[in-house]
Amino acid sequence: MTQLLMPKATAVWLVDNTALSFDQIAAFCTLHPLEVKAIADGEAAQGIKGSDPIITGQLTREEIAKAEKDPAYRLKLAPPKVKLPEVKSKKGPRYTPVSRRQDRPNAILWLVRNHPELKDAALMRLVGTTKPTIAAIRDRTHWNSQTLTPMDPVTLGLCSQIDLDFEVNRAAKEKGPIETVAEQTLLPADQTTQAPPKFDPFERPEAPKREERYDAAKVFANLKATKEDEE
Repeated sequence: MTQLLMPKATAVWLVDNTALSFDQIAAFCTLHPLEVKAIADGEAAQGIKGSDPIITGQLTREEIAKAEKDPAYRLKLAPPKVKLPEVKSKKGPRYTPVSRRQDRPNAILWLVRNHPELKDAALMRLVGTTKPTIAAIRDRTHWNSQTLTPMDPVTLGLCSQIDLDFEVNRAAKEKGPIETVAEQTLLPADQTTQAPPKFDPFERPEAPKREERYDAAKVFANLKATKEDEE
């Protein structure tokens, strides 16, 4: 027991049956000292019946007697006699307010179209729906399928962007790495951003240059004939 039960009713009982100061009662019952003074003067909590904290096991007579002797002492809750195990709530579908439940089919349609990798369990966690509803929207057999409009569940307030990103990343990890393409088909950025050359309709294209091939025998023969003429 970590919290006082019925603090005002307990304050009424302590004011009527103990010699504790207003500050001590206020600190124990989490009230303001002026509110405790108003209870003592009969100006507040007139219709509230006092609750004995000793019977409920929240205080002991020894603790009250100790506080009455020392005005600076603050009362402490008695430890519970029986410890109850903590009840773990089962995780179920996300709760959706009544005012937004009519938007769930639109959100499911948006998720099915934009994130087909998400399983039904992920959609149920995000939107708080059921498997038959998801199956009907996937198969276009929903009773209102003709008027459904895909809408982002984050915009509708059905889930947060963090939850959506978490489910998408989880689905991507379960699917495995994507196969990479062997050859790169995209051109470099410097080529794609380069300005195209200007086109002149009156400019004639240059003819390709032919490679000249020389015969060594003919060259030496011409040189020999030229030398003989000079002599």
